[in-house]
Amino acid sequence: MPGKLEVITGCMFAGKTEELLRRVERARIAKKRVLLFKPSLDTRYSAEEVVTHYGRSLPCHRLPSEVSMGQLERLVGDELAAADVVAFDEAHFFGRGFPELCEALVARGKRVIVAGLDLNFRGEPFGPMPELLALADEVVKLQAVCVVCGKPATRSQRLIDGKPAREGPEILIGGLESYEARCRDCFVPPR
Repeated sequence: MPGKLEVITGCMFAGKTEELLRRVERARIAKKRVLLFKPSLDTRYSAEEVVTHYGRSLPCHRLPSEVSMGQLERLVGDELAAADVVAFDEAHFFGRGFPELCEALVARGKRVIVAGLDLNFRGEPFGPMPELLALADEVVKLQAVCVVCGKPATRSQRLIDGKPAREGPEILIGGLESYEARCRDCFVPPR
């Protein structure tokens, strides 16, 4: 069976992880063998599970940000060869070599499902996501609800003391305490 790359993207609180887990569950119902991964630096809700903001979770393996096929094979061994579906959450945290890994898995006939933010808190393309979006066989771009005006949200507004962040590192792990979903009009870009 030919491989396929599916990318689920959008801003924070748009339901990317919910959609990823929905697809994983449907694959399991179809008796497909599934491997689920997340980056090691994402420890928000659980170190050993992919967890949505609403508490839904599934067990997973953790990976370093820079991961190669060799590392993946060493981590899960024969499970990788047997897997029909390989799913990754928080793909924006993986390194620039991540798209190459996904393409190698697709070349092995795997259905690869990736979920991640398309834009960082500055409103700029995030990590490996632009390349993954370009390579994808299927792209699903989800929207949240703008907490300011209620329109569809496409941006992740980082907050510091309840106000839009003006600076900071690209990666800052957080949830509702650190981010809001905002539409293009209500998003305040850092200067």
